[in-house]
Amino acid sequence: MKKDNIIQNKSYAFAVKIIKTYQHLCTTQKEFVLSKQLLRCGTSIGANIEEAIGGQSDKDFYAKLTIAYKEARETHYWIRLMKDTDYLSQEEANYLLKDTEELLKIIGSIQKTLRNS
Repeated sequence: MKKDNIIQNKSYAFAVKIIKTYQHLCTTQKEFVLSKQLLRCGTSIGANIEEAIGGQSDKDFYAKLTIAYKEARETHYWIRLMKDTDYLSQEEANYLLKDTEELLKIIGSIQKTLRNS
């Protein structure tokens, strides 16, 4: 992994946090359905970023980036839902929401730059 690729590094680190959150929810909360949704979309952000980086064209890159953005939006939804139903504490949720919002801003900024070029 390149040291200078911020979105690649941040999306990977976020996926690690999501996996650890999933493990926590399964072991301590005995929650397996909502947490699986969070696991799928939360790790999909970085997977789609990786696919975008390996894209065959600018159009392919943009398409995969758009999927990553949608997955980040969905992740944001599941985190809020799990917070509001007390599966995640305010602190746990806010920690993840902050990272999700940062990913959304970065991806959105890249999309905007690509649209304007």
